Parts: sequence; structure tokens; C-alpha cells
Amino acid sequence: MSRTFAIGGVDIKDYKLSCNKAIETLPSPALAFFPLSQHIGAPAVPVVAVGDSVKVGTLIARGESVMSASIHSSVCGVVKKIDAVQSVNGTNVPAIVIESSGDAEEWESEIDRSADVISECALSAEQIVDRIRNAGIVGLGGACFPTHVKLVPPKDCKIDSLIINGVECEPFLTADHRLMLEHSAEIVVGIEILKKALDVNIAYLGIESNKKDAIVLYDRLFSGRKDIKVVKLKKKYPQGGEKQLIDAVLGRRVPNPPALPANVGVVVENVATVYAVYQAVQKNHPLIDRVVTVSGTDVQNPCNLLVRLGTPVSQLIEKAGGVPQDTAKILHGGPMMGKVIQSTDIAVTKGTGGIVMLTVEQSKRKPEMNCVRCAKCVEACPMGLEPYLLARCAKEQNWDYAAECGIMSCIECGCCQSTCPSMRPLLDWVRYTKSKVGAIIRERNNKK
Repeated sequence: MSRTFAIGGVDIKDYKLSCNKAIETLPSPALAFFPLSQHIGAPAVPVVAVGDSVKVGTLIARGESVMSASIHSSVCGVVKKIDAVQSVNGTNVPAIVIESSGDAEEWESEIDRSADVISECALSAEQIVDRIRNAGIVGLGGACFPTHVKLVPPKDCKIDSLIINGVECEPFLTADHRLMLEHSAEIVVGIEILKKALDVNIAYLGIESNKKDAIVLYDRLFSGRKDIKVVKLKKKYPQGGEKQLIDAVLGRRVPNPPALPANVGVVVENVATVYAVYQAVQKNHPLIDRVVTVSGTDVQNPCNLLVRLGTPVSQLIEKAGGVPQDTAKILHGGPMMGKVIQSTDIAVTKGTGGIVMLTVEQSKRKPEMNCVRCAKCVEACPMGLEPYLLARCAKEQNWDYAAECGIMSCIECGCCQSTCPSMRPLLDWVRYTKSKVGAIIRERNNKK
């Protein structure tokens, strides 16, 4: 029997067009762009200068605060400039630009590039966390929360369970699915490493029911084991949301912000993050690449690509057959939570899980009508909020009331907007209001 979360959610078509496409390796770019903010927290600080030579794996920017993440070069070449480049949201952000040498690649000497899977980990929990931090690993499910911070929870939080997120509930995206199928041995070791780092005795791997091959594979791998369990989950969006996953797997409800999963004894890690942890701890391999899905209903060659960080998105789209003629929007991420990008010159970053191209028909917004008080948005909200009311707060600029109504609990999943029969842009209004309330909260905290 498939489990699911208790509140809200919607059933949407999954469009997993690339689920049977094996991961292909994309060639390294001629120019690689590394924004200094690829994670939640303070930007990384450059440790290279223009003209410096770098190898694959060279540290180029250090995460100097606790809530930050280091960045490493994914190419062999020369630092061309440290300047502003366009980010996913269209703003200009500081970045390091490296020109690839085009020669035979040189890797940092301590990086193990062998294909052999190393099962035993002799490092202590503290050494594991240090290696993960040094590798610049963040949550690869999209949130980009520094992984080393998750692995050292507050002292008053006793962690008893680790949940691995193999759900990938966004339409079109299949990168995690393919990673689970093609790198199961590394993922199993990665789970063991995280269990050791957290000192927990049990881990759960949550997989949505539309990934039957992955469920069968991991059921076999964990057969007879009591310390790692596969949890089959109902196909329901947003099943992969951290709080929804905890509810579905363990029946625990995470309180409103600032509470975290650690407050209910749980740490959640995305399956791609688990693979990156294996690479960092067992191979001393920093986070310099990741798997990205390129897809869309009109895309000639939907695919899953192993891409070096810093690679321009245009290179991925070219591999998928180019931009279809009927394309109206190109998304960084999936169609529910992804952001429209203004240029394909932006770089693949740690948070790039997919590039999705939508047709004119899929992108078209129908005329907005008045709210008919149907409460469908309330029924769909997986956080138990009242999106129609939060949208009204946006129109009235009533930020204090929006905060009272729990807007900071919103996970911006888009369930409300997708169910509204009046075609009201609820998610747009809620995002706007949430940004305003968040700014007010930060300002108040800074004055304390």
C-alpha cells in the first residue's frame, strides 16, 4: 500500500518523457561561469585571482561562514575574470569565469577518479562532516541548504531517523530516477555514511509509485535489512516536499517556521545529495557536476545529462535538439516550482535539476476572474493555509496579517494556483507577500 501526506496536494500528469534515457556525459564548456551564491546563506569568497591556473577540483571560492558552501572548478584552465553574470532570476550576481584550456584535463592529485565503488568508510562522524563541507555539498533537490549544517543539528534536537528523498514529484524531471537506477551501489554506501554521521540506526528511502523499477531494485538491495527500509509513496504532488515526505513516511508533522525537521527528530536528504556525499567522502571528489534533465513535450531529445557546474544552459539545450519552434518559456526546474529564465547563457549551478521548455499553449494564462469562494485552493494547500486570504493580503499590502496567517510556512508548490477555476495568480501573489514578510522579519531580527 502506498503512503502519502495527510493534508492537501494535487494529482498532476507527470510527463516523465526521459525516464528511460540513460545518463549521458556532456562535454566540458569552453567558458565556465561560477556564481558565488549557489546555496542558502552567505556567498562564497573567491580564493583565486584573474590569471590563476586551476585544475578540475581546485577550490576557487571558500564558504567562510557556517551557513555557506565552497565552490570548486569543474574545468582545467585559467581564471579569465571575476565579475557579474546573469543569474537564474535575471539579476546580475558576482561570479568567477574560467576559460577552459582545451588540453588534456588535469585533476587535483588527491581526487580518486576510479570507477571502483568503495564500501567501507573508516572516517569518524566529525571527519565525514568536514569532508562534506570541504566538498561544497548542498541539498541537490533544489533548496541548496548546506549539507554539513543539516548533519550537525541543534543540541536540543535528538535525530532518530534519516529519510532519503527519491520522490522527484515535479513533472518532466527524471534526473534523480536515473541516478537511483544507474548508481545504486554508491547511493547505498552514501546512505550508510549519512547514518554514521548522524548516529542513527534507521533510514527510509521514499520512492513515488511511478518509479516501479527503482522500487523493485531497492527492495532487492535492502531485502532482509531492518536498518534501511524502502517506502512506496503515492503519486501525488508535492510528495517530495520535505515536510510532506516526513508526514508520509513517519506520520510526524513539522511545526511552523522557524521549526525544522530536526525538531521532530528527522534529517531529510535528496538522493542526488546522497550520491554527492559518497563521492566526497569516499573519493574526495568535490561537487563539480550534477545530473540535469532537459525536457518538454516538443523537445526533440528529452535527456538526462551529467553536466559540469558552470556550463551554459544553451549547451544542454543544444544536446536535447535545440529550442522547439513553439517554445514560449524555458524553465529552470519543473513547471510547478521552476523559474522562467531570461537567457540560455546562464550557468548550471548546484541547484539546477532540470531545464524544461514549455509550449505557447502550456504557457498561456487565461484571463483572471473573480474568486468564486470555492475553497479549492484551501483543499489543495499541503501546508493547511488559506491561499485566497494570503493573496488578498498582497493586494491590501497587509503584511502583518499575512504573517499571522502563516505565510512563512508556504512552500511555494503552486497547488493553489493549479486548482483555481478563476485562473487567479495565487502563487505569484503569495510569493510576493512572502518576500515582503520575510524582509520584515529579517529587519526585526537584525535590530535585536
